[in-house]
Amino acid sequence: MKDRYDVIVVGAGPGGSITAKTCAEGGLDVLMIEKRQEIGDPVRCAEGVGTDALLKHIAPDKRWIAAEVKGSRIIAPDGTEILMSSDAAMKDVGYTLERKVFDRVLAQKAAMAGADVMVKTRATGLLRNNGKVAGIKAMYMGEMHDIKADIVIGADGVESKVGRWGGIDTSLKPHDIETCAQFLISNFDPGEYSEFYIGEKYSAGGYVWIFPKGGYTANVGVGILGSKSGKIRAITLLQKFVETTIPDGKIIEMVVGGVPVSGPIERTVTDGLILVGDAARQSDPLTGGGITNAMDAGKIAGEVCIMAKEKGDYSVRTLKEYEDKWRATIGKEISRALKVKNLLIKLSDEQLNQLAHSLDGVDVSTMELPKLLAVLLKKNPKLLWGLGSLF
Repeated sequence: MKDRYDVIVVGAGPGGSITAKTCAEGGLDVLMIEKRQEIGDPVRCAEGVGTDALLKHIAPDKRWIAAEVKGSRIIAPDGTEILMSSDAAMKDVGYTLERKVFDRVLAQKAAMAGADVMVKTRATGLLRNNGKVAGIKAMYMGEMHDIKADIVIGADGVESKVGRWGGIDTSLKPHDIETCAQFLISNFDPGEYSEFYIGEKYSAGGYVWIFPKGGYTANVGVGILGSKSGKIRAITLLQKFVETTIPDGKIIEMVVGGVPVSGPIERTVTDGLILVGDAARQSDPLTGGGITNAMDAGKIAGEVCIMAKEKGDYSVRTLKEYEDKWRATIGKEISRALKVKNLLIKLSDEQLNQLAHSLDGVDVSTMELPKLLAVLLKKNPKLLWGLGSLF
């Protein structure tokens, strides 16, 4: 580990690794650090990704594809099902990944492109020069290091400290976060479709998911909106669901964590600093998925870092191009999803059942989500009047 780089990436998730790889391929001197001793572990994710969104960054590899799913099945509180193919389904349906392998492969590609990668290395603060970000303070193997850089990338997840140190408000209110619990369950056949159980019957402001992982295993989880959780614990709801729905299932792994569902924060850049992925609140507020959004943002961030190096200007004036580009693409999808989420969480189980029943006789299997929402709006104008501005 040297004492100076062009770019330092804090966090070796998909967003961080794509940023580091893009910068290194552009000839920049890059350091990527990860506070844990193993990249990709523990997994705090349902591990679902859309096929097309993934193919923009990496070719599929059986080493890290646990299962290929045919589509998604949305289940209303009364059991009514809405079936969508993988081409039409939500952005997080197509493959179920093995994140422990996937994340390491992405980090390896960043390393092969020329980036230095350091695990068990924790950022403890930022260095400043004339008030501007100029690197990081880091602890490695119990020793403190000052490492200078022109640009610091905060890809350190929902609990991001990098943005806060840089003067960006990264705080989350209860209604901005889903508290999640997930079991890896074996000894049952989840089929070939990802399943989403919606309504207060299953969760409070969230949903229950089942993502097939092959070999008679699946990720089964639940998310609860912070503002609706009260005394309800995500893990308690999940245990109840498993006991009633998958009584013969065997729990072989358990993870808990938080997912931002707030929509984007006010800003994601400042002088010498860029935020990527969950640190920038780039996950989908409706589904909670954020893998490919983080990868897309990482690619943009890397390209902007290369441009900044060419200009020799690392101020917010130059780095703002990252902000403008991701908000014009990823940001538009996130804003739309946020409006849908904010409306759906207000609906009762009876109203959700009504929406599902209104699709009787309608073939929605090949409809993408915007088209499906348009059909639901046409059939339920009073119930979904708030979505009219999206179409």
